Amino acid sequence: MARVKRLEDDNLRIVQVWLLSRLMIAVIAVAIAVINARSLDSVIAQWDVAHFLKISSEAYADPKEMAFFPGWPLVLHGIGLLGVPTVLGGTVIALVCSLVAAFALKRIAGPWGAIAWLLAPTAVFTAVPYTESPFCAAAFWAWERATKDKWGQAAVLAALASTLRVSGLFLIGALAILALTQKLGRGQSLAGRLSWLVLPTAVLVVYVTYLYGLTGSWTAWFAAQEAGWQRGFHWPWEALTNHWNTLWTPNAEHPEWPWLFRAELISWIVGLVVTVVALAKRRVAEASWVGVQVLAFSLSYWLMSVNRAVLLWFPLWRLLGDFASSRPRTRGWIVVGAITAALALVVQGVWAWLYFTGRWAS
Repeated sequence: MARVKRLEDDNLRIVQVWLLSRLMIAVIAVAIAVINARSLDSVIAQWDVAHFLKISSEAYADPKEMAFFPGWPLVLHGIGLLGVPTVLGGTVIALVCSLVAAFALKRIAGPWGAIAWLLAPTAVFTAVPYTESPFCAAAFWAWERATKDKWGQAAVLAALASTLRVSGLFLIGALAILALTQKLGRGQSLAGRLSWLVLPTAVLVVYVTYLYGLTGSWTAWFAAQEAGWQRGFHWPWEALTNHWNTLWTPNAEHPEWPWLFRAELISWIVGLVVTVVALAKRRVAEASWVGVQVLAFSLSYWLMSVNRAVLLWFPLWRLLGDFASSRPRTRGWIVVGAITAALALVVQGVWAWLYFTGRWAS
């Protein structure tokens, strides 16, 4: 009975934090819409949302849009076919997926890890029609299922994740390492585990082949990344030098840019630390999941979108969950936890304000 009560309390706590944080983000969005006499749709549909909406209505008419995977635009297109306002429908799905992801993370990282994820600074991207929420929901559950040796279910979920963003490729690689390092017992054989990964791999092959049919190029996705976002190949030391030069350059029109670039560097360093700590704890597959993304960001012109990628790094939230759950439930630690949560909400609110006002928010 005590165990059931604890589980119920953990679930309730996760739902409460989800409601509180998402309500705060919603209030900020509505306030900005009212104060600036704008439609709520225009406040929500910033940055990548505009690209997803364009693809959902025009497919890949613009070659630069090929940088975005088709899964989420197809969902938005389906919402439109149902007669539901696309932005509103996409927002509702993103919000639901963020809760689904949190409960998957609860199984991976414990309740405090899930709560930490819900309070992440860039959580606004899990409350708008971006791919972060649906990808995390699919990827986190894929990982949870794989750790339970349910590789068929994991493969289906990984395939779904692979329709949403290129991070699906990294997920497949990390799952392959998990299969290689997982103990063999009464579950599936190593060959059986690895064979299931053909399914999500096929999704990526189909997308690359589709782009080849449109463009005649096997590297159409890379070309779109470079043309639209300066993400051509650069050595890590070049990327870090280029990034470092942005940290101290004031921008009168966009004063937030240097601060966001500094946050990108901090997030990148966090990724390095998580990779090293996961390796030290012999969590090789988890280390590979974060480490390969850190490497990928290091091979671009500069560090960009790392702040958002932190949302995908469940090993980070597992480490935070482990730390929080190991603290004694003394008054001092409870106060520290409450202050940390309050500060996290403040930072989360500032980041939401950046996004909804059209400022660069990573």
